[in-house]
Amino acid sequence: MTLSKANSQPSAGRSPISNPGKSKTGYFDENSFIPAKVLTVAQNKDLNRVGYWKDMEQEDTAETVKTRGNESFVILTGLEGNTLYHFTVRAYNGAGYGPPSSEVSATTKKSPPSQAPSNLRWEQQGSQVSLGWEPVIPLANESDVVGYKVFYRQEGHSNSQVIETQKLQAIVPLPDAGVYIIEVRAYSEGGDGTASSQIRVPSYSGGKITSAQSTLHTLSTPSTSVTLLLALMIPSASW
Repeated sequence: MTLSKANSQPSAGRSPISNPGKSKTGYFDENSFIPAKVLTVAQNKDLNRVGYWKDMEQEDTAETVKTRGNESFVILTGLEGNTLYHFTVRAYNGAGYGPPSSEVSATTKKSPPSQAPSNLRWEQQGSQVSLGWEPVIPLANESDVVGYKVFYRQEGHSNSQVIETQKLQAIVPLPDAGVYIIEVRAYSEGGDGTASSQIRVPSYSGGKITSAQSTLHTLSTPSTSVTLLLALMIPSASW
């Protein structure tokens, strides 16, 4: 692992991530706050052990991930949002482990909103449906809502289409006859939030129908969590 010294100048487009109380600073792409829950740590071919621990923990309690010698990176999963982590990498050969690399640090971004969009309302007319919902208010330890994603698919199909919007409504196309399953998630810099309850909307060739008139029931589904695949590179720095 190649790390920049504290007195080095960062390259264009990089922001320093400092470890308070340490003399080393690592430079990373993007910015000093990185998304939870997954980090991708780049390393040289002969570096195959990454140790990482939270700021309030001791290095000897570090979690470790090992890779094969021909792998160029490792993915760290299950990290907590809005948390400062420290990282080291050690070489390994037949004689055992070498000394650890210089320590670098990074802070994960806040987790996405846990609240799901509520009170979904819709009005279907012909081959489209107008959809509306109540806003999601994030908790203090969650990242701010950037917008909303509307997932929709035909009943019996596994692949969904996605519409992104910053508003509290969206127009969803229903190109084929049948019933469509729709859900909404808030999204933030920390990733996608919890999905709303699913609704089932019929597509008709003519006429007009609203959520209040429909005999199709809302599908109540338990909230699910998602693993975010957002990455930090060292060095160089969901339905």
